[in-house]
Amino acid sequence: MTLTEAIEQLLQGTALNREQARTVMDQVMAGEATSAQIAGLLIALRARGETVEEMTGFVESMRAHATPLEVPPGSIDTCGTGGDRAGTFNISTAAALVAAGAGIPVAKHGNRAASSRCGSADVLEALGVDITLDADGVRRCIEVAGMGFCFAPTFHPAMRHAGPARRELAVRTVFNVLGPLANPGRVKKQALGVGAPSLAPLMIRVLKDLGHERALVFYGEDGLDELTTTGPSRVFQLRNGKIDDLELDPRDLGLGRARPDELKGGTPAENAALLRQVLNGDTGPRRDVVLLNAAAAILAAGRAEDWPQAMDVARESLDSGRAAQVLSRLIETSRTASPSGGGQGGGA
Repeated sequence: MTLTEAIEQLLQGTALNREQARTVMDQVMAGEATSAQIAGLLIALRARGETVEEMTGFVESMRAHATPLEVPPGSIDTCGTGGDRAGTFNISTAAALVAAGAGIPVAKHGNRAASSRCGSADVLEALGVDITLDADGVRRCIEVAGMGFCFAPTFHPAMRHAGPARRELAVRTVFNVLGPLANPGRVKKQALGVGAPSLAPLMIRVLKDLGHERALVFYGEDGLDELTTTGPSRVFQLRNGKIDDLELDPRDLGLGRARPDELKGGTPAENAALLRQVLNGDTGPRRDVVLLNAAAAILAAGRAEDWPQAMDVARESLDSGRAAQVLSRLIETSRTASPSGGGQGGGA
């Protein structure tokens, strides 16, 4: 199927099947499509709404064109979609460090900020992590520190072919949500926050079709693309091939209700300082929301059977100092693994 044929089919109201979607994305990733064709495809998809089969095929193509990364068995990712425009500090990045402190290998996929002031790449760079490592460097970080950062532009170079069309369109497209599904390490366990409620049931089914063993996809009912502590969250869980959904109230886990302003972040340097405060033992709303999201990662990894047990594992990781040690080792290892032998971050 050519791109033109795909656009025509979509405009007629017929979705692409998984194989067609993979074939079409292969053409985009190989640089065989013009910007106009890519833009036409993206708008046709958005106008009708992307299906599970289409997204699964697209992700399979992105993975096939990605730089491969070898990760330990049982590795997880906590990359979310972003897009909630809530301006919180980097909750999923902090949760990844706590999960790693609990002994779970983490291949954290991420990028610089798109709709926020500070993405995962921005805050890790501000903390002193070299975010530009290649596959060998990231693998080394996971082995030594328990966590490595997969900078999306490094591992998905073929995405550059879609860049001009995306920039010219300047609207949300399917690419905004494919990234968290396309971890270069092909992890089989994942905790994934989404910025739009309609995405959650879609993305958990994509993860199932991609062969994930365990996964949680969630959103805060306050609009956060995280598990929130300002109120309930909606959680879709994949386990043993079955998908369940539930409403999660932080009060049921002994956490107090937070005000939205208590979860706010700022610049990369400010968010780095807030993250360090949580790792170094500060209590309060920021710690609570990190614990809750770390518990999701711990459940996704299969290191706990229920939410209370997962919360206990997360608390132990923080209170023992092991989560903070992961960050220290990650900074040091990323710098020594860098070809230049020095990090790009200016510690915070």
